[in-house]
Amino acid sequence: MARRTPQEKKRLSYLRDRRNDYGENDKSSRKNVPRSRRASHHEVRRAEQLALRKLTLYRGAVDESEVRFGRPRTGSWRKWADSRLADVVIHHLERRVERGGTAGSQAAARIERIRRSTRLPGGTSGR
Repeated sequence: MARRTPQEKKRLSYLRDRRNDYGENDKSSRKNVPRSRRASHHEVRRAEQLALRKLTLYRGAVDESEVRFGRPRTGSWRKWADSRLADVVIHHLERRVERGGTAGSQAAARIERIRRSTRLPGGTSGR
């Protein structure tokens, strides 16, 4: 395996590394992802229980193995991937310029360097 130059390492880091840009603490995902899945599955089970209860109310005793109904799509929580580091850095630079923290030409040069090194198109893809 050939040795990588520092420039190549940085380019690969911009492309491969991911950052949580959802707006919450990145460590909190450890608790919030399982909690959200649990809540959405609980919603689905609850809807099934209610449907079964209504069925038994109108038809009397019902064997659960005989009842076939589609799973209600109430629990609609989904995970999504974190954003590429290059997209996150570009977004931060653009925001810094909007808020007046950095000179526009300086940030534009850095953004152009990132896009050139990673061969990203003109717009950010993750936002």
